[in-house]
Amino acid sequence: MTEIRVLIVDDEPLVCRHLGTILAAAPDIVVVGTASDGAEAAETVVRQRPDLVLMDLRMPGVDGLAATARIRALPSPPVVLVLTTFDADSYVIRALRAGAAGYLVKSTPPGDLLDLIRVAARGHTVLSPIAKDGLVGVSATAQDEREAALARIAALTDRDRDVLIALGDGLSNADVARRLFLSETTVKGYVSQLFDKLGCANRTQAGLLARSAGLTSPTDQA
Repeated sequence: MTEIRVLIVDDEPLVCRHLGTILAAAPDIVVVGTASDGAEAAETVVRQRPDLVLMDLRMPGVDGLAATARIRALPSPPVVLVLTTFDADSYVIRALRAGAAGYLVKSTPPGDLLDLIRVAARGHTVLSPIAKDGLVGVSATAQDEREAALARIAALTDRDRDVLIALGDGLSNADVARRLFLSETTVKGYVSQLFDKLGCANRTQAGLLARSAGLTSPTDQA
């Protein structure tokens, strides 16, 4: 069983204790520390080297958005998973652009939270239903963002676009390989090249770019 080392970031001690109790119930999840603001979070990441950070957004000093960007800029950064009470569409977009791998609300049931932490730790994007609905709505209506996204993907090959569409659909490398009839190793190569070509830090940002550009799978176009 692979152990997932988690850092909890929240300015409310009661929330940290509550989350710690939930995570302690999982045999494969270990809380390596807590932090009460973004600056402390970044310092603790360097010191404790967690695999995943549960990040609140509204905190004094350095907030969760700035902390996410700061942490994701570190060498070999951990996964950052936003866990907040705020479900506004603008927060979802800003968090994903800062490098967060997912966006959950604090009302997420404990069992679901544990499962989603495991999914995010494996490199997948996780979004609460409210966040997912908001992401689709904002991406579909922001014309200026759409034009900017189209400019970024203009030089991609057809195969690059196929892979990017699959990332926008939230597929894993194995799922992409099955969809495109490629080996998983080949898909990993394409994904890595896409990150370099597009300046994306992770699959979440690449998927967001695909949505902003209006790229959809053939089944969505039917």
